Amino acid sequence: MGARRTKILFLCTGNSCRSQMAEGWARRLGGGRVEVRSAGLEAHGKNPRAVAVMCEAGVDISRQPSTRLTPDMLVWADLVVTVCGHADEHCPALPPEVRKEHWPLADPAKAKGSEEEIMRMFRATRDDIRLRVEALLAIGSVHEQPIGRGG
Repeated sequence: MGARRTKILFLCTGNSCRSQMAEGWARRLGGGRVEVRSAGLEAHGKNPRAVAVMCEAGVDISRQPSTRLTPDMLVWADLVVTVCGHADEHCPALPPEVRKEHWPLADPAKAKGSEEEIMRMFRATRDDIRLRVEALLAIGSVHEQPIGRGG
């Protein structure tokens, strides 16, 4: 019998960009070893540029819903990863067995300049998130056992 899959929740302010990309990468790179969701303190809908740059990388996030955080999601998770300062500061209290990690990612949706410059920022954020997800998945506890809970 295999180990229970670790449940990871990526949390940001609006669940439109960074948390969506993190969810997409974790699904793609996790190989069934993890269960993944993303949510926001609010639900702003997906950013079309985030969808486009993830598609360029071969990851389709177009069907992931933009979801508002619920208390049940916090109970469901083994690990909550906040991907922006606002979500980190305003994250509700977590159950004691849920671990929290913070990734201080710049918001590409706030990028200014030409469309090319803005898309460059989205791609840089996408690539940064991929590296962070790869590092997270490389931790033995994500592969072998649940983080923080028996089961």
